[in-house]
Amino acid sequence: MTEITLCECFARDGLQHEPTPLPSPTKIALIDAFTQAGFPRIEATSYSHPTQVPGFADAAEVLRGITRAPRVFYKATLPNLRAAQRARADLAAGHGANELSLLVSASEGHTALNLRTTRADQWCRIEDMVEEVRGHARLVGVISVAFGCPIDGRVDPRTVIADAARFAELGVELVAIGDTIGVATPPAVRTLFGRLQASVPNVRFVAHLHDTRGTGIANCLAALEAGCTHFDTAMGGVGGHPATTRYGEGRTGNVATEDLVDLLHAMGVQTGIDRDLMMRASRLCEEALGRQLDSKVARAGQRFWELALA
Repeated sequence: MTEITLCECFARDGLQHEPTPLPSPTKIALIDAFTQAGFPRIEATSYSHPTQVPGFADAAEVLRGITRAPRVFYKATLPNLRAAQRARADLAAGHGANELSLLVSASEGHTALNLRTTRADQWCRIEDMVEEVRGHARLVGVISVAFGCPIDGRVDPRTVIADAARFAELGVELVAIGDTIGVATPPAVRTLFGRLQASVPNVRFVAHLHDTRGTGIANCLAALEAGCTHFDTAMGGVGGHPATTRYGEGRTGNVATEDLVDLLHAMGVQTGIDRDLMMRASRLCEEALGRQLDSKVARAGQRFWELALA
């Protein structure tokens, strides 16, 4: 089978849920551990406004301090034009992120809650950001609440497909499809990814599926069956939304990297990840946050033989 590309999101999407920011040296050490484990894409930080999201006020310091590996993409999130300008300045200084993500929500309600604007205005922002950073880093589009919105309810798949096509027109290479509140089912994932790839064939889609209700792994396999080869995960299943935001009863969480990698390898699907170094990174993440995280493999241990190669 085609090798799977995983993006380790602990250092950004994971840490955004934490009320107390980690020290910059700890973040740098964790990102270096992800690099050593073989992750080809690592979400390193966000250029969010330092006073609004103080946990990422050290974006430039973190990007300057990490030890980079060839052919690895280190991603930073851009919420607005000022963020894009900061990202370009860091790139000009030689320590910027070589992958930058642009955010859109597939509903008006979540756009107002998360981005404090309208969908139309957010697309204007995205166009301005693309103009600022085009040609300086690989661009990633992110479509949040693609399967359901905590404010508006059901989301029309045609809206998600139109957003993906708009990203493609702007020269975006990867588009992440987010199950932000964890309401997707395997049939819905399989259908949407199939439609996306048929409708917008000139981009690669990334499955960013949350494990809020315990369906994350099943939904990842559904995306894989639909031909998706790029996945976002986070060590220990942390993160999912900002610390100041609460969806439903407050439960959140990405798919745990350790659990998905263990399953894929048992199925004979290659990820390029060194599983021993991955588990070392997993332990470092638990030590950094001072608590046991949600990975089941971190508790039960990895499988030590392959279950099925077909």
